Amino acid sequence: MAAAAAGGYRAEDDYDYLFKVVLIGDSGVGKSNLLSRFTKNEFSLESKSTIGVEFATRSLQVDGKVIKAQIWDTAGQERYRAITSAYYRGAVGALLVYDVTRRATFDNVGRWLRELRDHTDPSIVCMLIGNKSDLRHLVAVSTEDGKEFAEAESMYFMETSALDATNVDNAFTEVLTQIYQIVNKKPVEAPEDGSAGPGKGEKINVKDDVSAMKRVGCCSN
Repeated sequence: MAAAAAGGYRAEDDYDYLFKVVLIGDSGVGKSNLLSRFTKNEFSLESKSTIGVEFATRSLQVDGKVIKAQIWDTAGQERYRAITSAYYRGAVGALLVYDVTRRATFDNVGRWLRELRDHTDPSIVCMLIGNKSDLRHLVAVSTEDGKEFAEAESMYFMETSALDATNVDNAFTEVLTQIYQIVNKKPVEAPEDGSAGPGKGEKINVKDDVSAMKRVGCCSN
């Protein structure tokens, strides 16, 4: 996969695409640590529940283009549900996270997926993430169960560990690369003002139907 961190070869505000990606799933599954591991290469054993919404950014290079990922993280608790519409607005990618050591968080994945699909474009690129894979002696959700659910719902799948960084970069990079490839499947319609393509910093709303894409197989751990 031709993707690498944009390590200083361009200014922070110099990018070709800006993609909004949301993290969803129950409270305590590790969404915030996935975000901090990917964007800052940090992990906190004492991380507290996210209050409201926060986001962080990181740039990657794909096919010679700089993609800036704006990754949003929100609390999984029910009391924050009022932010739903604004949280999902403009998202072109999602990581739906459960904790492999807590079966209940996997059982709730279907509800989170329905909510995601109710509030986003049908073509959103979604990956199911089984987090905390380092806790193998406590696993309550098998890799096969995760793969089976993802395949049935036409989602990508990967198991990760924010603690030891296993597959964290791979998961985000795969989602961003797939979004980029969808955006570039057909020419961007020229704006009426005659300018060429989307302006810098403009969010790309993916409209292609990707339901037929094979999404499981290349992304297992």
